[in-house]
Amino acid sequence: MGLFTRRSQTTPAAAVTTLEVDPALAALTGDYTIDPGHSSIGFTVRHAMVTNVRGSFTDHEGSLHLDGADPSRSTARIDVKIASVSTGIADRDGHLRSGDFFDAEAFPLMSFRSTAAAQLGGDKYRITGELTIKDVKRPLSIDLEFAGSATDVYGNERVGFEGSAEILRSDWGLTWNAALETGGVMVSDKVKLTFDISAIKQA
Repeated sequence: MGLFTRRSQTTPAAAVTTLEVDPALAALTGDYTIDPGHSSIGFTVRHAMVTNVRGSFTDHEGSLHLDGADPSRSTARIDVKIASVSTGIADRDGHLRSGDFFDAEAFPLMSFRSTAAAQLGGDKYRITGELTIKDVKRPLSIDLEFAGSATDVYGNERVGFEGSAEILRSDWGLTWNAALETGGVMVSDKVKLTFDISAIKQA
């Protein structure tokens, strides 16, 4: 269900295109808090040229402002605690927290702040902003799909989004690697980020 439905009207003078706002989606307009217990921020990276390692950041918080009548006015803010990185292997997680990668002690937060939003068609959207890692701030665009809205058993109004983006970790100074005897490197530069977001509307 898209935020807009296009309707063409023709008058004797000219053909005029207007935008008809879906009342149900317009009603979603408001401020939301991301529910960390029902949301996930993950990543996938190629390891040793032959397999993928998947992980997530388990400690994060953020907020959304949704404008159901004009999605270009929607905004998003997310802060992630680097120390919460988890891949299921303690030694690997410790290496990711170290100075070779994120240096979590010196740079405890990864953050995203949106600067623009656009509807791509139907339930698909793109939110553009700035991702900051290790005090390096670079642009990032996240493609999102609106998963729907519902009122949960506690009376909370919720919305859901699923999205992804690809980055080169070297753009943020994450350059550690090791050469393989068979050629190639231990860790791919390309990283896929994934977002499964459940957010609760504020009163």
